[in-house]
Amino acid sequence: MSGFGDLRELYQEVIFDHNRKPRNFHALDPCTHQADGHNPLCGDQLTVYARVAGDVVEDVSFIGHGCAISKASASLMTEAVKGMKIDDVESLFRDMHAMLTESHPDRDLGKLEVLSGVREFPARVKCATLAWHTLHNAITQASETAKTE
Repeated sequence: MSGFGDLRELYQEVIFDHNRKPRNFHALDPCTHQADGHNPLCGDQLTVYARVAGDVVEDVSFIGHGCAISKASASLMTEAVKGMKIDDVESLFRDMHAMLTESHPDRDLGKLEVLSGVREFPARVKCATLAWHTLHNAITQASETAKTE
């Protein structure tokens, strides 16, 4: 049972670290993609910014306020997706959503694995997925806008 306790301790350390010192916590100017996200259950509000060139997320950041889980998840997300191709970001979005809501995907998610502990607290899942949904919306809305122009 000590393995489970170690994982829970790591989860808490990473969440606290990314909450206290969030990475990429600033408005990104210029950006090509932007979306706002809100979780009324917890009061979390985020704006996610991305600069995409071709099909690569060159830079990504966020601003906002909320609980430790939403801020930590956004911070971890920005570190993970920077430099990724859009298709890979969308695949990661689906895998993260599955890990947080259903079951663990078949691939190693690296540092993002610590967020799997959120699944034990169903009321906090929306906190952990907010930034991911907001980034997904920013990317897909911009793609849909580009297709209609």
